[in-house]
This record gives sequence, C-alpha cells and structure tokens, in this order.
Amino acid sequence: MYNGCSRWQVITRLHLVLSATVFWIFCFYIMGTGLTASAAEMAEIQQRGYLTVAVKDNLRPLGFRDASGNLQGLEIDLAQRLTVDLVGKAKAVKFKPVANRDRLSVVLDKKVDFAIARVTATESRARIVSFSVPYYLDGTVLVTKDASVQQLSDLAKQKIAVLNNSSTIAKVRYYVPRAELVGVDSYDEAREKIESNTAVAFAADASVLSGWVQQYPKYRLLPTKLSTEPLSVVMPKGLQYDELRRNVNQAIARYLAEGWLQQRSQYWGLP
Repeated sequence: MYNGCSRWQVITRLHLVLSATVFWIFCFYIMGTGLTASAAEMAEIQQRGYLTVAVKDNLRPLGFRDASGNLQGLEIDLAQRLTVDLVGKAKAVKFKPVANRDRLSVVLDKKVDFAIARVTATESRARIVSFSVPYYLDGTVLVTKDASVQQLSDLAKQKIAVLNNSSTIAKVRYYVPRAELVGVDSYDEAREKIESNTAVAFAADASVLSGWVQQYPKYRLLPTKLSTEPLSVVMPKGLQYDELRRNVNQAIARYLAEGWLQQRSQYWGLP
C-alpha cells in the first residue's frame, strides 16, 4: 500500500505516460490516415483571403481581452499561426467570440470556418463535428492558497470545492477519497469558499485555473493532474472539408514537433 508521497509520485508518472500516449495516438492517427482531398472549401477560403474563427474572449489564458480590448491568449496565437499557413497573411483572421453553448453550433451552421474555443474532443461530439490533432492536453487540477498543502495527500480530511454536477467530482473522489467535497455553482463561489476558509482547495480544469492564479497570485496549482483531456480545433464534417482538415492537422502536428505550441503554452502560464 502506497504512502501519501508514493501515491502522488505514481499518479504523476501515470499521467505523464497517459498524456504522451494520447498525444502520439492522435498524431499517428491523423498523419497516417489517407484522406481524399476535395479542394472546394479550401480553395474558397484562399480565394476570399481570410479565415473566420470562433474563439473565447473571457477565458484567460486561452482567449481573453487585454486592457486595450485586444484578443490575446494561446488559442488566439494558434488561430493567427494557422491563418499564416492556410491563407498566407498573419492578420487575415476574423474572430467571432462565442459562449460555451455555441461553440459547436457555429461550426455546424457554417457561421465560422472552425472553432478554437476550449473544446474537449470527445466521442459523442465527434459524431457531429471533426476534431484536429490536440493542441493542448487539459485536465483536472487543484488550486489553493494554503502553504501547508503541497501534494494530494495533504488534502486528506480537508474540504475541497467542486462545481456541482461536474465530472470533476468523480475524479477528486477517486484520487482524494478522504477529502470532504463542497459543492459550488460557480468559480466565484469557489473562491469565496477558500477566502472564508470553508474550503482549502478547488478542483477544476487546468486551462481555467491557470488564468485564476495569474489574476490572483496568492493562489497556486498543485502539480498533479487528475485527468487528461485533449483540446482540439473543431471543424465541419463532410468530404468537401477534407483538405481544410488535413491542412489544419498537419500544421498543428508541425507546431508540436517544432516545440512552438509548448513554448506558447509556457508563455501563457499553462501547466
């Protein structure tokens, strides 16, 4: 039976292996699949000379507005880099900020060419849209401001805030079975719980909580991910979009191989 430190080390190693495995499965699948290209949609994009991309504008550090109102973040950088490769001009992208509930529908309704808006690639979603090679491996992490909490074992018998009805609940129960879970309805409520000392930590997605610690520097993320979830570009299905999908996949695979995506992730403070 593992002690607290050993358990944390084993979990960390498991997630490193899982993250690498998920990444290479996606890359080998996409790069090794022979798709029959149909140039219609890609040719149309190149002829008109710009891309339309759905993004988030309120989710630091993936997609948010800076003090001047300009869009910034990892997903904004990715959209601009893809625009250079697909259209040939860095500024030739029109951003369409979307709410979470609209991230798939704007692609299905042909309102955008694709979406880069913190969408996790899942089997159920893949039935209606196509997903690219993952550009970032997200996952559940914990945030705290308690200096005595350094690893998962330190949270035994402590109160951890979780979003009500979220998939995070099962993950926390599995990895920190002796913790007491406190349900909250929002990120603001979770912070209120920690500030009032009615919870010592909050469990949620790393891509969101990394923005939290940038906004509130006294908070920090624990180093262990409780899950691995690929974030991907959302693209339309259909043979007429094959060339677009292939170009996007090949570009992202190249950004990963060259280390550009890793560098930009680090720049934006993503774990």
